[in-house]
Amino acid sequence: MNAGPVKLRMHCFDLPLRHAFGISRFTHAVQPSLVIELNDGAHRGYGEATTDPYYGVSMPHMISVVETVRDLVQSTHWDHPAVLWETLGDHLAHESFVRCAIDQAAHDLWGKRQGKPTYEMLGIEMNECPISSFTIGLDRQEVMVQKLLEEPDWPIYKIKLGTDHDLQLVEALRNHTEAVFRVDANCAWTSQQTIENAVVLKDLGVELIEQPLPADDWVGARRVYQESVLPVIADESCLIASDVDRCVDHFHGVNIKMVKCGGITPALKMIRQARTLGMRVMLGCMTESSVGISGIAQLLPLLDYVDIDGANLLAADIASGVKVERGVCLYPETPGNGISEFQVGG
Repeated sequence: MNAGPVKLRMHCFDLPLRHAFGISRFTHAVQPSLVIELNDGAHRGYGEATTDPYYGVSMPHMISVVETVRDLVQSTHWDHPAVLWETLGDHLAHESFVRCAIDQAAHDLWGKRQGKPTYEMLGIEMNECPISSFTIGLDRQEVMVQKLLEEPDWPIYKIKLGTDHDLQLVEALRNHTEAVFRVDANCAWTSQQTIENAVVLKDLGVELIEQPLPADDWVGARRVYQESVLPVIADESCLIASDVDRCVDHFHGVNIKMVKCGGITPALKMIRQARTLGMRVMLGCMTESSVGISGIAQLLPLLDYVDIDGANLLAADIASGVKVERGVCLYPETPGNGISEFQVGG
C-alpha cells in the first residue's frame, strides 16, 4: 500500500526518574524527551528521542530541527519507512536523534496501517529473544545496593562505573545476587585499568565490559581488545554505520543506540554489518519511555545482548507498549511497535 502524507506533531516531556541516575560523566533525576507523532487521520505512529548533553542535544534544538523538516515529512509519500528515512538524509544528516524519533514513528504507523507488528513487517521472527539487563546507576555504594534490592530477581544487571573504587562497588553488589553482571565505565578508565580490572571482574561474574576508554582512544582500545580476559563492547565509539568497520579488532562487539544512529532503519543496517564482520551485537537505550523502548524491542531476535530497561527506570511511564519484566520483553497485540495508549504532552 502507498502511504500518503501525514500530520506531524511534537510532544515534549520531562520524565522523572525513580532514582537519580548517575554515570561517570554526570547524574540526572529528570530525562527530557521528545515524542514524534505521525497521524494519517486513521492511525497514529509514535517515536521518541531523549536529550543528551554529552552529544549536545537539547529539547529546544530538537524542536527547531523538527520544524525544518515538518513540511517535507508531511508531503512525502512512502510505502516503507526506509523511503522516508532516505528522503530526510540530506536534511538530517547530522541530526540522528530527531531522525530516530521520526523513523520509529514511521515504523509504528507502517505496522498499524497493515494491522501487523513492526517486527513481522520487517521479516523478523519473534523466536528466541535475549534477556534485558537492569541498570544500576552510579552512586554511593549503599545506594547502589538499595537500587539492586528494589529490583530483585533480574537475571542480568548492568552496573555503571567510573570511580577509583569500582571493584569494591561490584564486590558489594555481588554479595546480594548471583545474577550475571555487565559493567559500563562510560569512557572513564585507561587501557591498563581495564586490563587489570577485567581479571577481577571476571571472577566476580561479570560477562562483559562496555566502553571502558574514551571514545577516540583507538590505540588503547586495540590493546584492550588483545589483552582483556573479558569481551569489550563499543558504545560511544560506535555511533553510526561507518563506525562499525572501525571497531573491528578494537572491540568484540558494538552497542547500537537508535537515537545515536538515527532509528530502526540504520540500526538494522548496523546489525547486519556487524554480523558480517563477526562482531557481537547489543541494542541499548537512553532512558526512553515505552514509546522508544517499543521501537527498540522490534529487533530483539537479531541480538546477542539487550539493555532496554529505560521505562523501568522512570517514576511514571507515558505510554502502553512493550513491557520489560525481569528482563523478559512482553509484546502486546497492538500492531506497529505496540504503542496503544499515549499521554499527550506539550
